[in-house]
Amino acid sequence: MRFNFGTAIDVLWLVFFVYWIIAARYVNPTRAREPAARRLMYVLLLVAAIVALNSDAAIFKSAGRRFLPRSYWIASAGLLLTAAGIGFAIWARNHIGKFWTAGVAVREGHQLIRTGPYARIRHPIYTGILIAVAGTAMAVGTYSALVAFALVLLGLSYKARREEALLAREFGRAFDDHRRSTGFFLPRSRRIA
Repeated sequence: MRFNFGTAIDVLWLVFFVYWIIAARYVNPTRAREPAARRLMYVLLLVAAIVALNSDAAIFKSAGRRFLPRSYWIASAGLLLTAAGIGFAIWARNHIGKFWTAGVAVREGHQLIRTGPYARIRHPIYTGILIAVAGTAMAVGTYSALVAFALVLLGLSYKARREEALLAREFGRAFDDHRRSTGFFLPRSRRIA
């Protein structure tokens, strides 16, 4: 019996979504949120990415072609990257706890989290998601999977910038200090004196 990488990756994403649904029940009430029309932009990009990753019939013939050869080692690396990204996103989601929001919003009693993964990265949940999508794209190996990664990157970048504008208004100088000491999706390199 051969190992099915696609099924293993599907299970990892299922774990991610189940955790997200359960964890969403344990958050503070929302105090302020962006209008629904602004949410639509990144939601549509993420939906398009999911379709591109899971579509057997590519819109363009070349999109279904492989950019990576079929290989046990490439699929294994993709699976490991997917697992690492999902694990990182769950760790970050767990760390932000009751202040997590699905949309761009502020919770009651909201605090600026600057510990754990947030000590070095302002959007570590998105970092984990991007790593996981990159791993899935690697395992899938098609150009449509690369398009999916680009759509996720675009959608999360847009949403993160909206969040930063809201956090800057909410926390002022504290957020400015946090922004200077952390990276957007990747840790900021530290200068050696």
